[in-house]
Amino acid sequence: MSRRGIDFLNDWMAEHLPDTFTDNPAATTDLADEMMTAAEKQGISRQDISEEVGSVFQVILEAMQNRSVRRYYSSRWG
Repeated sequence: MSRRGIDFLNDWMAEHLPDTFTDNPAATTDLADEMMTAAEKQGISRQDISEEVGSVFQVILEAMQNRSVRRYYSSRWG
């Protein structure tokens, strides 16, 4: 994956992931599809991203879970 692809994935997740946690597989699948469509519009292929990160679905799910954990701890002890 090119640096451009990595930067795109990181930027897209920062801008588009919901603020709340979801473990709904359909919602996560929709987000992964949206990200891939946006990447293709920027000339970044699905293969370029998948080769580097494997499952975009898994990356997005883990990012949402981590965001939820950070928010819980910061609001509880912030």
